[in-house]
Amino acid sequence: MLRWLPAYRASNLGSDLLAGVIVAALLVPQSLGYAGIAGVPVQVGLYAVPLALLAYAGLGSSPQLIVGPASTVAIVSGSLVADIAGGDPEEAVAVTAALAIAAGIALLTVGLLRLGWVAEFLSNPIVTGFVFGLTLTIIVGEVPTLLGIPKPPGDLIGVFVRTIQRLDETDARTAIVGGLALVVLVGGGRLAPQVPWGLATLVLGVVVSRLFDLGAKGVATVGEVPAGLPPLGLPTIPRGDLGAIAVGGVSLALVALAEGLAASRLFATRGGYRVETERELVGMGAANIAAGLSGGLGVAGSLSKTAAAVQAGSRSQVTGLSSAGLVVVVLVTFTWFFTDLPRAVLAAIVVTAVWGLMDVHAVRRYRRIRRADFVAAVVGTLGVVLFGPLAGLGIAIAVSLLTIIYRSSFPRIEVLGKISSEKAAWGRLRGFPDRRPVVGVVVVRLDAPLFWANATAIEERLLAELERWPSTAALVLDLEATTQLDTTSVDVLAHLVVELRQRGVELYLARVLHPANAVLVRSGFFELLGEERCWHSISQCVRAARRHAGLKGRSSARAGKTDSREDGETDVGEERLAVGIDWVDEVDKLERDSVEVEGGDDGPAGNGAGQPST
Repeated sequence: MLRWLPAYRASNLGSDLLAGVIVAALLVPQSLGYAGIAGVPVQVGLYAVPLALLAYAGLGSSPQLIVGPASTVAIVSGSLVADIAGGDPEEAVAVTAALAIAAGIALLTVGLLRLGWVAEFLSNPIVTGFVFGLTLTIIVGEVPTLLGIPKPPGDLIGVFVRTIQRLDETDARTAIVGGLALVVLVGGGRLAPQVPWGLATLVLGVVVSRLFDLGAKGVATVGEVPAGLPPLGLPTIPRGDLGAIAVGGVSLALVALAEGLAASRLFATRGGYRVETERELVGMGAANIAAGLSGGLGVAGSLSKTAAAVQAGSRSQVTGLSSAGLVVVVLVTFTWFFTDLPRAVLAAIVVTAVWGLMDVHAVRRYRRIRRADFVAAVVGTLGVVLFGPLAGLGIAIAVSLLTIIYRSSFPRIEVLGKISSEKAAWGRLRGFPDRRPVVGVVVVRLDAPLFWANATAIEERLLAELERWPSTAALVLDLEATTQLDTTSVDVLAHLVVELRQRGVELYLARVLHPANAVLVRSGFFELLGEERCWHSISQCVRAARRHAGLKGRSSARAGKTDSREDGETDVGEERLAVGIDWVDEVDKLERDSVEVEGGDDGPAGNGAGQPST
């Protein structure tokens, strides 16, 4: 807060306050509904709001993000509470607050230790699929409330099946109230999207309930809601439950992190500003701790409420602070109003609030762009649907990690050829028939870093690739994708040198970056590799390989070309950075590279004596 408040422009106050009113109009009904999802009294949802907004405004990095109870956090919290509290209403409230605190501590710790990079391991397709599955779970779970049927226990499929089996128990009045609420919310949202239809439906539901005395006629209502400020303090938790709460808090933190970062980054992109991942973690962690200490449930950054705030002209966290103040006013003055609110109306508010989280467009886009992303999204959804939110989250994280491990362990290798339209430019041969391979020399690029986990697999694939190129005298290995090397990968490279020489093939290395080159020097690898076997550019590497192998003449037949030099052989001063359509640029201009290496313009990047690369 000390960062942005001194520079606050008074001209933004009017729009920020107006946005605060609109956000509060969304926060109140949604917080009541999300508390129901979490399996706690409705006031617990409101308790989470004021201090959470205050904490994020003070420590978060986004000027526009609105934090508060979220559907994804609520359903994960509800699942954890059901397992830990065992159906005890009072313990459920305490466990809910404790989970929020535990999640906040986890987020705060990661932020303070500057471990925000951990958040990047949850890919967008995985998060999309996970949220899709959670949304289905929420909607199916709210259907019994909309119909006046006691909510059956079990997972999503079990609840769905048992609800279908008990349709004959539907309460007609409740179903009518729920159906009309959905019509108002959906229809009103399309006709006049600028109107806070959630609040309007809530007020209309209370008026109709009192007018027709629906509570006395069998329609379930919220009942008495205690008035007053949120209770401050640590929840009382049995010592035996602390381990489960700590683990559950981490799960809750992951969900809050995924949703909160997605929202803050989206609006940062739209607003032309940047958010700091570590500060976001600290801000969301503090918000969750504050929510738990005030007896509320866990919170996260909200896409829908932030979008409403931005649309209303929000420029700063004054919007969140004003919303917090309005929620306090509601808690102190207007809780009596919710007593006759039909629960079916709350269920309708929840369903319409989360419906848009099922991002079908994104899933179709994943399918169009990359099949693996589509599969990841589907796995994320099925994990939640078949095994529940917690197991689904674990499956989603496991799939993310396995995908990273697989892609790193089995990188693609590409055989390169000369690009005739550019000097000193090389690109993959596959799919480009106009590119020219080099006679007697196979140039291969690794499209991922070489390291201990994939070194052996890469060696096997390189040897297999050479079988396709008879009469090969030299293998040029482009290592620019490798920023670091380790003992295992150096040993494998040494084994590759020996194996190739047994086949009459020499190994050459191109574009070895300095950190990797330093490891090769310390290991003594260059003594085995030999002199002039490591160069800054592929073209110079090919030139040296052809010269050492005694290959003369043009490297490939090409009609209409006459050149006194060997093909692929250029003067260092003529080599330029090339911008190819499918390969990375040269590390640096060759003129600058060459003068830093002993031996002048034609010197290698690292010779047999271990000359360091730059």
